[in-house]
Amino acid sequence: MTTAVVYGTDFFCALVLRTALARIDDRALAATTGRIHEVADKRMPIPGAVGVVAAVLAAALAFLDGAVTAGLLAALAVVVLAVWLGIYARISAPINKELTTAVLADRVPGNVREMQRTWDSVIVVRVVLQGIALVALFLAALSV
Repeated sequence: MTTAVVYGTDFFCALVLRTALARIDDRALAATTGRIHEVADKRMPIPGAVGVVAAVLAAALAFLDGAVTAGLLAALAVVVLAVWLGIYARISAPINKELTTAVLADRVPGNVREMQRTWDSVIVVRVVLQGIALVALFLAALSV
């Protein structure tokens, strides 16, 4: 379920926020995204971490129980979530931090549009990865 929370959040960002944020001025963009990341970067690691731990436990328990198909599917979810985490840590998180720092200092970064374009450039990939993890975990549960 916690993986679904992250998937839903990323899906909303890809489907709604990306387009909406492209239509506002730079000051509003910096303020809005800075505040979103200020809150989200404190709260979203919890469901993200719980989702990864749950997937690891699902894989381990399935293999221990001899449910190879379920174990492989859960292991696939773990790998996909690790790739998602790598993309998040390398691309999204540094931008989130810079935008949060800017909003707390009440400043608009000169490259705010470029930062947002870079952040947007990986959100669809993040959605696809979370979706694959969700489907793999669902199928793992069905196969036991």
